[in-house]
Order: sequence, then structure tokens, then C-alpha cells
Amino acid sequence: MTLRALVYGDVDLNLVDGAAVWAQSMTRALAAAGCEVTLVLKAPVTTDRMLEPFLETPGVTLRRPYEEQLLADVGPRGLTPEQAVTLLTRLDADSAFDLVVVRGRRLSVLAAHESQLEGRLWTYLADIPQRVTDLVSTAVSELTDIAVASRFLLCPTGHMRDFLESNVPAACGKSVLFPPVTAVPAGVAAPGAPGRPLRLVYAGRFAPRWNTLELTELPEALSERSIPAELHVIGDRMQRESPDWDRRVTKALQETPGVTWHGGQSRAAALRLASDCHVGLAWRSPELAAGLELPVTVPEFGALGLPVVLNHTPMHEELLGADYPLFAGDDTESVVDALTLATDPRVYTWAAQRCAQAAEAFTLERAAERLRGYLGLAFPPAPVGTSAQRPLKVAIAGHDFTFFAGIIEHLSALPGVEVRLDEWESLHSHDQYRSRELASWADVVICEWCGPNALFYARYKRRGQRLLVRLHRFELYAEWPRKLDIEQVDAIICASPRYAELTRERAEWPASKVVVVPNWVDVDQLDRPKLAGASHTLGMLGITPSRKRVDRALDVLEELRRHDQRYTLAIKSKQPWEHWWVWNRPEERAYYERTYRRIQRSQTLTDSVVFDPFGPDTAVWLRRVGFVLSTSDDESFHRAPAEGAASGGVPVVLSWPGAEAIYAPHWLHDTPAEMAAAIHAIVSEGRFDSARRVAQEEIRASYDLRRVRSLWTELIVNATVPEGGAPEQTGTATR
Repeated sequence: MTLRALVYGDVDLNLVDGAAVWAQSMTRALAAAGCEVTLVLKAPVTTDRMLEPFLETPGVTLRRPYEEQLLADVGPRGLTPEQAVTLLTRLDADSAFDLVVVRGRRLSVLAAHESQLEGRLWTYLADIPQRVTDLVSTAVSELTDIAVASRFLLCPTGHMRDFLESNVPAACGKSVLFPPVTAVPAGVAAPGAPGRPLRLVYAGRFAPRWNTLELTELPEALSERSIPAELHVIGDRMQRESPDWDRRVTKALQETPGVTWHGGQSRAAALRLASDCHVGLAWRSPELAAGLELPVTVPEFGALGLPVVLNHTPMHEELLGADYPLFAGDDTESVVDALTLATDPRVYTWAAQRCAQAAEAFTLERAAERLRGYLGLAFPPAPVGTSAQRPLKVAIAGHDFTFFAGIIEHLSALPGVEVRLDEWESLHSHDQYRSRELASWADVVICEWCGPNALFYARYKRRGQRLLVRLHRFELYAEWPRKLDIEQVDAIICASPRYAELTRERAEWPASKVVVVPNWVDVDQLDRPKLAGASHTLGMLGITPSRKRVDRALDVLEELRRHDQRYTLAIKSKQPWEHWWVWNRPEERAYYERTYRRIQRSQTLTDSVVFDPFGPDTAVWLRRVGFVLSTSDDESFHRAPAEGAASGGVPVVLSWPGAEAIYAPHWLHDTPAEMAAAIHAIVSEGRFDSARRVAQEEIRASYDLRRVRSLWTELIVNATVPEGGAPEQTGTATR
């Protein structure tokens, strides 16, 4: 089945700027990914220079609201966000699109409030607050609404994604990357060496923060250093600031010696003009450069083979390397210094190669590949054994779906499977009428947690229905397994072999009923570049209850700091007093009081332990962590070290019982001293990068979300289990 995408951006395609390039790139990338794409234009067409690529792109349909008279009372400057959402919902009602891609903050807020589009929005985020000080409560509320209604939040850079997830919890898990896309015409390439005169090129909008006036001063400034130079300017997007500024910049572009203004051009024509130059310019004001977007011209110039002069920011350094020679500071003089360096053929070649290498990640082919991955997540194929005419009815019951959310999302997207949730208010509190209704409706019931929910559904299980119960460590030592009628259960699912064996022994259940499906780790979401200093940062995710043994992590840190004072420990966790069931126990309270007192009184620890608040932004937090510790007395699985490995870090695991069945032996250690020795050896011997690559590959092979989803799908649809043999059947699911 070919997926159908509806695309609209609050973008005037008559003007050439980054937003117009986005609309062009998004549409072409979706088409290349296999979608039929309908692009709705915002404004009446006055020039077709940005529309040319669509005429030669199969599978793309343009809708022109003005020319087709799709709406009444539209103004000459284009559709308002309200009009656009009205039109999008109308077109969707007529054609039932699979996904609706939108860009523009006001437009996105309105679309998020349209129930018809909920869950199918793919929202591209660019014009949002990009500083914490600008994230007022209204902005956070709007972004939360957008995140809740969207299937994906498309972010232009990893820095934008990190910023969003750090400040809008609802964005975590939904934020994915869609970087700028390059589309260099075949056979077009830059000269490959600096020339005389040195030809500079700028393409983009004209505005004070884009340093338009300052750029026109460069030919004269270079001539004062005996470097003849020309500036070629491409574009016609004037950001109206004030009449005086508009006049000054227009005069500078038209009359400054050495400056040639080529006006607005098609994207292909602009790239051909740029390819005849020597150096690209993407230098902006400090405020704009510190933003979270990457100018599309940076990878475009790089793809042509042009070196680029741009601001020295963490994002640009991450893209081009800390040693990139053509970074500029905040003043024009620093730009002239960089351009002077570029006249050296060796520096020029080095910088051009670095930019070309970086541009390889921004091609149309890479964008289409990225989108195919997202489409595969949002629209998985129908499992063998299901029917769209008679879907398999699956009810999922529990009081906390934190550890099962990724599976629920996948099951809900499967064709031929209908999912309904029975969300209990607490372990014991639920809507009995709702639960009874689902017990009568479902072909398959999944109880997340082996608690009162499992007892309830076992009691009301009907003939021909299958009941699956996922058991965690928490329930194994409680009363509910002993009360559960195991004859009514088709499979008990544990996360690790050891806990499967303990479950069989303690509950005295048939061995074939207890099977293992491991916990999942979303490697794709967690895999992000590490920050500087990560190799000397230890991390713990969750330190309650006391059996997590944070005191052992402090032992590891103290040992490491005897070798190197740069080692620190970051702890992301709720505090023990935030869990009433922990803080009300005297022995637990005494343990934490003793441990925290130790941190306060130790000269080694007091400045090297950092506590971070609990929250869903784990992927962002893990960017600064190189080693994730597991120092527990006991665990059923302990996903934290696996998440650390998925993020590009190294798991360091104390050999608690059963750990050997989950983690490879080279990550297991018998004492905190051995853990410290292993960490320091990896760092001091320069093996950090190689060790973390190995760890990530191991986790991807065993626990990646895609693999675990497939295991659950087979278990639910076809009663196929990965370990322990087929569960005893009390009936065959009907649908």
C-alpha cells in the first residue's frame, strides 16, 4: 500500500529562503521514500522558480488554493494559519491522508487542536523559542499540545531536539531528526582552489541578524590586505526591519564596488552560481548563530566542494570539528582573518574536504532513507495471521505502562490488530465495568504487572481467549502470584532468564508457562553524539530503593579520583523521600541519610557528585555520560546499563545474580574496585571509543526496540515464544 502524505508549511514559495527550501526538500524526500505527496501552496504563484523540481518529481501533486479557488475571502499575502488548517482538514476529509506534515508555530498549534488530525501530524519545528529564557509558560503549553497531537516532531538539528526534550517532557520519544537537505545538480562543482579575485558567495535572506550589511563590506576589507575579492549575493527575501535599514541594505547590494546582487534564483540556478565561487559565507550575528538551526547553505556549499566561513558555535564544531580553520568570531575582522586563511591552498583544501564530508549526511537520499525509517515505525506491516476484515482484538491492562509504552505504540499501529487500554488508577483501583467489558471483548488480554489486574482477568477469562501476564521483580515477592489461577494463564512473561527460573520455583508454575521476552531499548532514540568530558563521567539512572546501592557507586568514584580528579558521578533519579514506600521504612531512611552524609563530608565526593531531576529526557542526559553503572544487590534486568550502551557509552555492571545472562562478560565485575580499574583502563589506554562501539552493537543486536517488538508481535498474534517452548494453551484466540 502506498502511503499518502499531505504537506503544508506557512511558507511563501515565491521567495527563496530556508523555509521555501524546506518545503521543496520535504516534499521530494517523502516522494523518494515512496509516498504519494500533496503539497498545498500558501500564496498565489508569481514565479515558478521554487516549483520547478516538482514538475519532474513523480508522485507529487500541487494544490494551489488561489488558482483553484479552494477557499473564499483569502487575502493577497497568502493563507492565514486558520485558513490553512481549515483547508487541510477539508482536503483530508476528502482523501484520508496517512500523514499530515506541517511547519509554522501558529499553524501547528491550530492543527494540534484539530481532533481530525490528531496522531497523524508530523510537525516540523523551527520557529520556536530557542532559549530557556524565552520558554514562558504559554510557549511550553503550546509545544506540549503540539507534541501530544503529533506522531513525530521533526527537528532540524540534534541541538534543537535536545533543547525541546529538556524543556517539554511530552516531546521525549517523539522527537526525531530531519536535517536540511542538499540537492546539488549533477555535474556542478566548485573550482577546487582559491583564486584571484577571491569570489565569495552568500545565499539567503537579508536581515540585520543575518549580517547582510556587514557582508557587503568584505571586498573592501580584503582589498586592504591586498586580497582582491568579489561578493556574489543570491536572494530577494528582504526581512522588513525599518525603512532606513531597507534602504541602506538595498543601496549596499546595488552600489558597493565588488558586490554583485543576482536577485532571486531557482535553487538549481543558485547552486550553479555558487559553484563558480571560491568560499561560501554563513556568518551571522552572535544571537542568531547561537540558535538551534543549521543554515541550509552550509551543507549545500559543502556538497559543491566550497569551504564555508561561519560562526564558531558548539553545533558548528560538532559538524565540522573543533580544528576547522574557517570559524569566525563576532566581528567582521574575524571573518576577514578566516578569508585570509582561505587563500592558503593547503588550508583551503583541508576546509573544503571537511565541509564536503559533513555534507554527505544531508543528501536527498539520506533524507529519504531517514523518512523510510520513520514511516516504518508509524506504519508497520500487518503481521502474518491477521486480517483487516476481522482484526485481532487486544486489551492491555495495568496501573503503569512506563515499561510497556513502546510495545503498546507498536501494537496500536499494526494493521489487523485493534488495541484498547484498561488503565487502572492504581494497583487495586479500576473501573470494573470497563474491565468487564474488555474481558468480554478481547481475543488476547495482556496484563502489564502480575498484580490485581492479572487476578481480575484470570477470573473473567472466557473460552477461546488468551491471557498473557508480564511479571516484574516487584510482584514476584508479593502475594499476587500465589493467588493467580495459573490454569487460566497462557504465558507468564519475564524479562530475564534468572527471573523466569525464580518465578517457576517460587510460584511452582509449569515451566512451559514461563517465558522470556527481554526489556526493550530504543537505540535509535538514544544514539546521540557524546559531549566533551563524557569519558570521565559516570552515571546512575535511579538510586531507589537502597538495593540499588549507590554507596558502591561512590566507592567506584573515590577509587577513580585517586587516579584522575576529572572523574565525576551524575545521578538522575527521584530522591528517596519522593517514594513514600521507601521513606516510610526506617532502614531505608537510615541508609540514605548515611550515604548523603558521606557525600557532604568527603572532600573527594562533595564536588564530584551531581544530582539531576528524574524525567523522561534520558537521551539528552546520557549525552554527557560515558559509563553507566549498575551496582545493585539484585535486578531482574536493569535496563539502565543497556540504555547507556545504546547511547554510545560503556556499561559497567557488578555481577549481581543473573547479570551474566543479560550482559556480556567483559562488562561484568566482582567488586567496585574492579569496576573502577576497568573504567580507568579503558580511558587511560585510549579504548573508550572502541569499547562503546562494541557495547552499542551488542545492545542493538539483543535488545533493540524493533527486535523486541517483533518478539511481542509473534507472541500475541501467533503464540510463538522466543524461549521456553510454546505455552500451554487453554484455548485458541478467535477473531
